Amino acid sequence: MSRTLLAAFVSLLLCSGHLEAEQMRFDRFQVFRLLPDNDTQVAMLQVLEESPTALDFWSSASSAHAQVDVMVPPDMVQRFRALTDAFGVRSELRIQDVQKLIDSERPEVESSSFGWDDYHNITMLHSWLDELVEKHPGVLETQLAGLSYEGRQIKGVKLSYQEENPGVFIEAGIHAREWIAPATATWILNQLLSSQDENVRFVAENFDWYIFPSVNPDGYQYSHTTNRRWRKTRSRTWHRRCVGVDPNRNWDFHWVDGGASRHPCSETYAGSKAFSEAETQSLARYIGGVAPRLQLYLALHSYGQKFLIPYGHTRKHIADHDKLATIAKKAAKSLSKRYGTIYKVGNIVETYGLASGGSVDWVRGTIGTPLVYAVELRDTGHHGFILPATEIVPTAQETLDAITAMLRDSRDMLLQAYNSSREQGQ
Repeated sequence: MSRTLLAAFVSLLLCSGHLEAEQMRFDRFQVFRLLPDNDTQVAMLQVLEESPTALDFWSSASSAHAQVDVMVPPDMVQRFRALTDAFGVRSELRIQDVQKLIDSERPEVESSSFGWDDYHNITMLHSWLDELVEKHPGVLETQLAGLSYEGRQIKGVKLSYQEENPGVFIEAGIHAREWIAPATATWILNQLLSSQDENVRFVAENFDWYIFPSVNPDGYQYSHTTNRRWRKTRSRTWHRRCVGVDPNRNWDFHWVDGGASRHPCSETYAGSKAFSEAETQSLARYIGGVAPRLQLYLALHSYGQKFLIPYGHTRKHIADHDKLATIAKKAAKSLSKRYGTIYKVGNIVETYGLASGGSVDWVRGTIGTPLVYAVELRDTGHHGFILPATEIVPTAQETLDAITAMLRDSRDMLLQAYNSSREQGQ
């Protein structure tokens, strides 16, 4: 099919702008799984994802035979099917009605206290962090990375049982709709403080932990109050019809070098420039300030069950890719023991798809942190981003299993690297 015809199809699918509503619904929105067979089909899907259409790509096109999930509004299903048929892309219906998933995602009665049987908004999350710091003086310290576009705190904590430990950074919630990520981060934090498991106690007490459960607080709150599928920040741009930037395409490392869009209405809009967003600017400054301590950086996302190794702009492997892959494969094996959950390991482009300008790429490429992974949590597409709250604890348990194995296996190596960086700093 010619580019002209593709452009014609794209124009039929163009987004008319994001309408603000008290509570958006997604009745009869469907999710299709596409199975591209060749590079032409992959390229078509990549163009479509970066275009400002009303289609919502839940996963990206990486290569032939790699699955791609797309949410389609009910009034666009016929046009979408016509496009996939014209390109010969195989498809199957995965989710019949997205709203039904949303309606069953949380308990019928909303929890009034913080816990892990429900998903909580940013106000409750921050209040819980404050209470936790009060309960654990000398171990926990509040960390403020800055303020969001709408003036919310980008709040985290530092957990440290002794001075001068190698640092572990957990970033979660950069994509607002990925609720399982903040929930997993908070559960892990709680376990690092309270668990009596020998392995958990070892990693809790032999590493310093920097945990930021929601680094896109405006978007996260908006996903609770108004639009469950909201992904981006809430900044206003010159393009009045469309709001927000994809904060995981906004970092100043190979910015807009594939898998990111320059159009403000796109879900992968990378911003007017690198670090255009208050959230990414301030978080980068904070990370830079603690960089000498960091030996492991984990960015929690959903979904897909993957450990992803930088970079997101190229299939070319980093120099120590094999070492990072070996560590992640051992972690994935440990993760699978509890519930049998299977995770894949690989380069971002090969395993997920093009995604330049992400936080893990900047941390690895600019800061030089030794171990850096983006972790795509449960599931593989049955629920997608709308993972039932009943899966919070199982997801968090197996994730902590993986992190514990990762740190125990690499403790000596990380300690040596940490001590070497301290000596060089002196």
